Amino acid sequence: MKNTLALAVLLACVVGSSCKKSSEPSSAQEQPVASSAMAGHAMIAVTVGADGFSPNHVELKKGEPAMLTFKRTTDSTCANEVVFPELGIKKELPLNQPVMVQIPTDQARTIGFECGMGMYKSQIVVR
Repeated sequence: MKNTLALAVLLACVVGSSCKKSSEPSSAQEQPVASSAMAGHAMIAVTVGADGFSPNHVELKKGEPAMLTFKRTTDSTCANEVVFPELGIKKELPLNQPVMVQIPTDQARTIGFECGMGMYKSQIVVR
């Protein structure tokens, strides 16, 4: 009973905070980042399944803003997070929820990404 009540309170807090509009400066500063992250960016969908990342090789054009959207579609994988070691980015991948990662394209290079355990590895090539 206590666990059910705690879960209900937690769910109410999460739902309430995600629906709440705030006039605080920090929220106002975060909103334009989310909006501008999508506008004018190449959007590449990456599915995270039992065999890792698909596609596992992405090519981007140098200087063209880009965003990868990861979506984990199964629990039958160790890839419950994505890590970009070179960029210092680590993001959890909740089941069936899109997770966006902005990719720097200011210079030609290869950027690796992998699951949290390093078992599935993929790369982005900026040309």
